[in-house]
Amino acid sequence: MKKVITYGTFDLLHYGHINLLRRAKELGDYLVVVLSSDEFNWVEKHKKCYFTYEQRKQMLEAIRYVDLVVPEENWEQKNTDVEKYGISVFVMGDDWKGKFDFLKDKCEVVYLPRTPEISTTEIKKSLSGKGI
Repeated sequence: MKKVITYGTFDLLHYGHINLLRRAKELGDYLVVVLSSDEFNWVEKHKKCYFTYEQRKQMLEAIRYVDLVVPEENWEQKNTDVEKYGISVFVMGDDWKGKFDFLKDKCEVVYLPRTPEISTTEIKKSLSGKGI
């Protein structure tokens, strides 16, 4: 079985997220999504999520492309996750291009193009009245 892994916050889930998950799943048989915990988002990424970890996890688990959702607690766990879950392909959006090449000795690393016309940041700006 070819296992694929991807990481993200997946707050305000939208069709760009679905596109990423679909394309990631097409690269293998089993998709592991490592979802940033609320604490990791706040302390390390300086992001406040609209939905809690449990709510975001529940939404991801309802998506047919996703086989397993696990928490992301720190930046360093990518190395151990690849080994722990027997990963063949590590997938991220191309806004992270080159950042995870250090994993290439353990698995294939793929950077997928983002869906250009949508982003959570832009949705949040628009909803707060600071956008379009």
